[in-house]
Amino acid sequence: RHNLEARQLPEPLESIRDQLLRQDVSARLSEQWLEVAEEALRESGMQLGSEQLQAIMREQAKAFIDERIGGGIQPDTRIVYIAGPTGVGKTTTIAKIAAEQLFRYHRKVGFITSDTYRISAVEQLRTYASILNVPMEVVQSPGDMQRALQTLQDCDLILMDTAGRNYRNELLVSELQSLFSHSEHSETYLVLSLTSKSGDMIEIADHFSKYALDKVIFTKMDETGSFGPIFNLLHAHNLRLSYMTNGQNVPDDLLLANSEQLCDLLLGDTRS
Repeated sequence: RHNLEARQLPEPLESIRDQLLRQDVSARLSEQWLEVAEEALRESGMQLGSEQLQAIMREQAKAFIDERIGGGIQPDTRIVYIAGPTGVGKTTTIAKIAAEQLFRYHRKVGFITSDTYRISAVEQLRTYASILNVPMEVVQSPGDMQRALQTLQDCDLILMDTAGRNYRNELLVSELQSLFSHSEHSETYLVLSLTSKSGDMIEIADHFSKYALDKVIFTKMDETGSFGPIFNLLHAHNLRLSYMTNGQNVPDDLLLANSEQLCDLLLGDTRS
């Protein structure tokens, strides 16, 4: 990062580099994109203006995200496991997804929770289950899990809330895996907060990635102005970007990730 800050660039590219630095895009990813723009500038005989260079950078960022957009829950998915560290808003996010599936796609939804560690966690999900009028089961062991799945067999989709775990504790993370039963009709989502440091997000994903993660959800979009960490995480891990949340309202503050919107957030909306 220090090398990138100190690097001499043609003047039109300096403001783009500064924008990437402000957005906390990793030096490695920034260098890749800037090299493409710098090469185009040289080939033009240094004739490209700032708007044209911005467009080249936007193309780079959009191509990067387009390859990593995962969409929402697939129509044939039967069970969704939601994992992540403490305090990222997993339970509220589950309620938002449930509302989306109920009201937009008219699927019969059920809840399972294994979050019996946190005071009031079960009650929080139970409240959402009551509001949305969906069944809910509480599990503490693989045996409980099988019974819960049997009880909820009439549901089109089951959303499973897991305890927020200290991702540095391998035993606790492994405990989650004992409850998961991956199949072609399941998806596992990692929930991360955009208020976390980029390096912490990558380390969290390192620990959870042993357990067949499919997609990532970013929460607390409304609490930060820095969106580079989204790109950094997707650069470091083979994950697909699914939902983003931008508030605590259920079900409104849930967005399907969109590459145009993310490029606007990262680079500013420079389109005419």
